[in-house]
Amino acid sequence: MPLYEHVFIARQDLSNAQAESLIEHFGTVLADNGGKLVDQEYWGVKTMAYKINKNRKGHYAFLRTDAPAPAVQEMERLMRLHDDVMRVMTIKVDAHEDGPSVQMQKRDERDSRRRDRN
Repeated sequence: MPLYEHVFIARQDLSNAQAESLIEHFGTVLADNGGKLVDQEYWGVKTMAYKINKNRKGHYAFLRTDAPAPAVQEMERLMRLHDDVMRVMTIKVDAHEDGPSVQMQKRDERDSRRRDRN
């Protein structure tokens, strides 16, 4: 099956638990349509470069999936219809990279620098 990477931005007024439950919800949508959620990362609340629907910040989430195209299309359709999801981006990849995404590596790197200073 084809491999995909998805990033979506949810509204800033959601709690962290609600944002993470969105990840689970879209993972079950994939599973119901014959796909599989390989990996998921919740990146937290980040400031955006420009306002989207009067929001300056948003909850970012990253998904790695192994799913047929119809399952991905259905998940994207439901993401676009969901009131809490502001933006969605899906990319088809040849292979998933091992380990955390670049975004999570940056956070680990910052934390280790802080520990080194203290």
